[in-house]
Amino acid sequence: MSTQQVNVEYFFRLIYEWIYGQHAVFNYAAFQAFIAHLWLWIIVIGYILSIIGLFVIVYCTVRLFELRKRESDYYGTPILAPEAEGGVNPRWQHIESLADGASASEWREAIIEADIMLEDMLARQGYKGDGVGEKLKSVEPSDFDTLNDAWEAHKVRNQIAHEGSSFNLSEELARRTIARYAAVFHEFKAI
Repeated sequence: MSTQQVNVEYFFRLIYEWIYGQHAVFNYAAFQAFIAHLWLWIIVIGYILSIIGLFVIVYCTVRLFELRKRESDYYGTPILAPEAEGGVNPRWQHIESLADGASASEWREAIIEADIMLEDMLARQGYKGDGVGEKLKSVEPSDFDTLNDAWEAHKVRNQIAHEGSSFNLSEELARRTIARYAAVFHEFKAI
């Protein structure tokens, strides 16, 4: 029996001759020129995309600050007692108009707006926390007669926020939830 060995050097020599030899099939100098030319275009396109990206970032940042200013103007409306304001709280009127709407999307928006108003009211009452849930946890039950209503309403808001349009919000549940928010706001004379 004879064992055959593979001459690896022979294959490397063939590759070398193919690239650098006298009768080379592959023109290495032309390939190098092509790569240099391609690299130049990659650099030019990269700079152009970077400049466009910089303009997009600046534009988005400016728009974001404008949006934050509008939100602070809208949501910064103080919650005043009706007698101090001479009528009903305009934020609550907006929430009620959404709750009286015919579509589930309006009911969802009304509940989310009412929860935002609840968070503002809790912050004005001095409760600390990152969100409504944390503020409600810091409430002493003896100081808050409608604490259970606030929790139940906030739970519905969380379901809406987490499930979105897939959450089946009935008109009855929406009305009950808005009524719970109203009970809380009446207790603290916010509406």
